[in-house]
Amino acid sequence: MEKERILLASPHMSDEGYEKEYIKEAFDTNWIAPLGANVNGFESELAEYVGTGHAAALVSGTSAIHMALKAAGVGAGDIVICQSLTFSATANPIIYQDAIPVFVDSNLETWNMDPKSLRTALKKYPNAKAVLVVHLYGLAAQLDEIMEICEEFGVTLIEDAAESLGTTYKGRSTGTIGKYGVFSFNGNKIITTSGGGMLVSEDEERIAKVRFWSTQARDKARHYQHSEIGYNYRMSNIVAGIGRGQLKVLNDRIAKKRYIHDFYKRELADLPQVSFMPENDWSISNFWLSSILLEGVDPNYLMDELEKENIESRPIWKPMHMQPVFEKYDYIGGDIAQTLFESGVCLPSDTKMTDDELYRVTETIKRALANEE
Repeated sequence: MEKERILLASPHMSDEGYEKEYIKEAFDTNWIAPLGANVNGFESELAEYVGTGHAAALVSGTSAIHMALKAAGVGAGDIVICQSLTFSATANPIIYQDAIPVFVDSNLETWNMDPKSLRTALKKYPNAKAVLVVHLYGLAAQLDEIMEICEEFGVTLIEDAAESLGTTYKGRSTGTIGKYGVFSFNGNKIITTSGGGMLVSEDEERIAKVRFWSTQARDKARHYQHSEIGYNYRMSNIVAGIGRGQLKVLNDRIAKKRYIHDFYKRELADLPQVSFMPENDWSISNFWLSSILLEGVDPNYLMDELEKENIESRPIWKPMHMQPVFEKYDYIGGDIAQTLFESGVCLPSDTKMTDDELYRVTETIKRALANEE
């Protein structure tokens, strides 16, 4: 009999049924179309949770990055400095704006954007319009150094915090330190709306403009009039209701993600082939996905062994500068991003996992690596 599958990360609705209450309210009031009380509520509650002034609820994290770039004035031919070690959704919106990505390396201290490489990139491209930093797997980037460099060169910082909702950097929420911050509520994120995203900023005027663009840029007129190109990017009232319910259990989800990471670290501590995600005393991570690095072992071997036990895992993100679609663009830095990709494995980090399932993962890893010695 096949063992029950252990998933990497999947939706986890609240035991209390908070999400259903908000959805029921939307149905009871017949307000299931885009916009409505849940959208307004989700925006204000998320903004309050992370400690920022304003938020725009959108259909995805990708659309939020797109709107952040547009709000930052990025247009055709502009340079955007982008972290290479990330998912393609970070970089794709640069192309949507007909702009030019320049990719930069990570460092081992954070797995995120290397400030030295960023400085080198901005010296080479001093007229860059924006910098896109990512908080990979919930690990905070070195924001003080990155912000200082961005201010020195007069460039807008956008934080892709899609994976780091709940992570703090020196006591402040990631996504609230740059000019714009982006969160994702995709099905695998720490909380989910099935699909959705949020753009946050202290700039009320820019967030209002994003809401305007995201509802087809319809001018204030009785008839349908449009003076700008718009997008169908606004979140629906039903989806926002799920988000409001999920927000109530976010702290519980963060606690469980951190428990999972600590479990792996404790149980795998004696394996010489394994090292763990960096932890810095200036950050508290949500550890969205617990990831390890392997030395002297092919990550594909370990992932195959886990798959034999019906356990889902996956590689670290393949850097953007190594992707066929982006290979023509400039890359600045060394080989840290590539090394992390070639030696890393993301382990199951589903907040519904039991201790028995966690032991099943760690025992499989121990067995597999013992066979490789």
